[in-house]
Amino acid sequence: MSLDRDSIAKAAERLSGRIVDTPAQSVEADVLGLPHRVTLKLESLQHSGSFKARGAMNALLCSQVGSDGVIAASGGNHGAAVAWAAQTLRYPANIFVPSIISPRKLEKLQLYGAQVHITGSEYHDALSAARQFAEGHDCIELHAYDQIEVVSGAGTIAVEIDAQIADATTVIVACGGGGLAGGLATWWGTSKRLIAVETEGTKTWASARAAGKPVDVEVSGLAADSLGARRIGHLGWNALLSSQAESVVVSDEEVAAAQAVLATQFGVPSEPAAAAGLAGMLSGKTSISKDEHCVLVICGANSD
Repeated sequence: MSLDRDSIAKAAERLSGRIVDTPAQSVEADVLGLPHRVTLKLESLQHSGSFKARGAMNALLCSQVGSDGVIAASGGNHGAAVAWAAQTLRYPANIFVPSIISPRKLEKLQLYGAQVHITGSEYHDALSAARQFAEGHDCIELHAYDQIEVVSGAGTIAVEIDAQIADATTVIVACGGGGLAGGLATWWGTSKRLIAVETEGTKTWASARAAGKPVDVEVSGLAADSLGARRIGHLGWNALLSSQAESVVVSDEEVAAAQAVLATQFGVPSEPAAAAGLAGMLSGKTSISKDEHCVLVICGANSD
């Protein structure tokens, strides 16, 4: 299996009736003080509270699951999605998370019946612990952002955007490990302008572009629990590179301000990662013209 438009189209068929076809909400541009049209793609209303449910369910539906079920390492959202998918399909789930996980995300993991293991201070530590656990158990691992089935599932958002917002020219999305951004890039290639936004403490895509290859970054800041991969995944890197995706980096202060705008002006709760794209727009760093119709992917709402 390869990551391509066909794998995403098959994922969309596989997920039909199992995930939420999330709504698109038009925003009056003048309310934001912007010259262009904006539409919010509300993946915050997806099962488990984020887009991650798509990849988790698609991957489990594609897999032969052993007697010990499924394991996953996560900053929180992927873990919650895997726990939800496992509960839905009646598999046991062991989820490994770092100590920076938010109480809200921890609560969701417990709600879905997962066995939660808190270990280390960042995603990389949780991943190492999960793989040690797997060595002695009959289980499969679902990687948070660098597995074809997971990224293909995330890419189904692009299929929905094409159906809902046919005249969209530009898509802005947060980027951590590159799974979501990579899925969108795989579906559209260079046919849409894709802008991947990161925070100063989670800039895996910006750092990889500067180095010409994926490199490790120091993870910190407001969005570290959801965008806190130490380096961009190879699938995301290759897809973003081939689609000529752009890179924008915002500060934690800009993200917090964007979260407030989403909540107070549009009634849309969001976690820091989900507000990063709006932070890029409001800061002027995305440089979008008046003729563009911009879709902003609100990727999750699992914040405290």
